[in-house]
Amino acid sequence: MAYWLIKSEPSKGMWAAIEKKGPKGCFWKRVRNFQARNYMKQMKKGDQCFFYHSVDERQIVGVVEVTKEHYPDETDSSGKFVLVDVKTKKKLKKPVTLKEIKSNPSLSNLALVKQSRLSVMPVDQKSWKIISKSGES
Repeated sequence: MAYWLIKSEPSKGMWAAIEKKGPKGCFWKRVRNFQARNYMKQMKKGDQCFFYHSVDERQIVGVVEVTKEHYPDETDSSGKFVLVDVKTKKKLKKPVTLKEIKSNPSLSNLALVKQSRLSVMPVDQKSWKIISKSGES
């Protein structure tokens, strides 16, 4: 199993849409960055993803699970981009802010710190454990 972080603006309502779909899950949509697309192509069913609210909030709010591996994004007329389906696993008891992440030297290697504008990025197992523990306290 691999770990990821996916980002969305809170105003887009993706967290609520994914929660509403329940165990069926919902597609992760409209990624238009080639590096993020390549990461999505690496995602496997069962992989875990932190769900990050970007823009004003800048915090991890929950965990979702990949339920369907990449398939063509019908909204992309070029045929270059893909979707994955995810379902809600859990909402964090305490959101983990970008400020907290940046202040922890053990998390300095995260793409979130280095490439903050990327909407899909890998998370190593050590960082996953640190962030998960922080979100449960």
